[in-house]
Amino acid sequence: MTRQIKLGAFLPGGGQHVAAWRHPDQPADGATSFEFHKQLALTAERGLFDAYFLADGLAVPAKGGTEGGRAKIAGFEPVTLFSALAPLTKNIGFIATASTTYEEPYNTARKFASLDLISQGRAGWNVVTTATEAAAVNFNLDQQHPHDYRYERAQEHVEVVKKLWDSFEDDTFIRDKASGQFIDPDKVHTADHVGKHFKVKGPLNVPRSQQGHPVIVQAGQSDNGRELAAATAEVIFTSHQHISTAQEFYRDIKNRARALGRRPEHILVMPGVAPFVGRTEEEAQEKYRALTSLIVEEDGLALLNGLTGGTLNFADYDLDGPLPPLPATEGMKSRQALIRQIADEHQFTIRELYQWIATARGHFTIVGTAEQVADTLQEWFENEAADGFNILPPYLPGALNDFIDLVIPELQQRGLFRTAYEGTTLRENLGLPYPENRYSILRNSKVA
Repeated sequence: MTRQIKLGAFLPGGGQHVAAWRHPDQPADGATSFEFHKQLALTAERGLFDAYFLADGLAVPAKGGTEGGRAKIAGFEPVTLFSALAPLTKNIGFIATASTTYEEPYNTARKFASLDLISQGRAGWNVVTTATEAAAVNFNLDQQHPHDYRYERAQEHVEVVKKLWDSFEDDTFIRDKASGQFIDPDKVHTADHVGKHFKVKGPLNVPRSQQGHPVIVQAGQSDNGRELAAATAEVIFTSHQHISTAQEFYRDIKNRARALGRRPEHILVMPGVAPFVGRTEEEAQEKYRALTSLIVEEDGLALLNGLTGGTLNFADYDLDGPLPPLPATEGMKSRQALIRQIADEHQFTIRELYQWIATARGHFTIVGTAEQVADTLQEWFENEAADGFNILPPYLPGALNDFIDLVIPELQQRGLFRTAYEGTTLRENLGLPYPENRYSILRNSKVA
């Protein structure tokens, strides 16, 4: 089968852009409107997207400000939301974010396995380590854990979750009413995990789904993040401003995975792309200008502060001057470096910088026609920079509809994107292999 682009839809109900909630097309209460999320899910499925992707926050920053914009201060817990949306859809997958720093592996394994069953094999887990002081103080800490500690814990956390997802072999449940035999007890397994961070007996009390277990997604770009992704991820959400850095990341991840004994094609690299799409280039530019004009200065500075590690108070600086040196952070190290790169390459002032990153917080922003957007996606896809893309419409539902109605047909015409879903599970649509139960593999090897 010819290789085609995979597409995720990153659709926070409050909108992607920091000022999205002020756009006339965007419901101001979108973040907490179930009906709006239902509309988004059905629209994304109409566009044949592989998955609906949601990030998650574990805190409200001081004074009600937030790096995502005020409209995202309050919202739904993503697994809960997706469990309600899944029965209303048929094919689209649901990738929810959950933190390895502030959750126990058993709880994580249980809730995602449940979503996988409810959705009939369409769940994915976006593994994050959570990097904010505001979150730390909500979870019995005075300050967040160091960067290296969080990733060390994350590695073990994922290991335990995968063990728990294998608690039941696929044919464990007999459910024979005539004989009274419900399960084959020889096919139920404990995790018996004892490690540095976790001690978990198991088994999990939720069985596997039609796709085996949820797709594992990861979004770190630091060296620790790359190691975690290469070892555990099946989809990687990444951020790049240039095809050259995307290619370096793509090849590095594939090489690390190969060195760990994994097949590189079983790890899909999907950079984030925020498109402003118009029928003409001027129309696209006007959409960008109109949304930029709605940014509240305080929100723009809060966004910039969050993405640079929360180490400076930008209100103390001349907003029409350059970005000052940024102190080291234990937060999002790779994102801080990316923001520094954007500022230096464009020679942005502080004001110009927050206006630029307001769309997608450092992800690649494209302003142009459907043909121009498709040209860029095709170039990255065909030159070892991406296996697909996570699309971040700046405002909703308008920018999502623009992408579906204008860009998707262009990609389909070029043979780069599906015209119908290939399967019923998220794995089938992403072209990822079914994860065989580790105990079934061992049993079969003994028989052989």
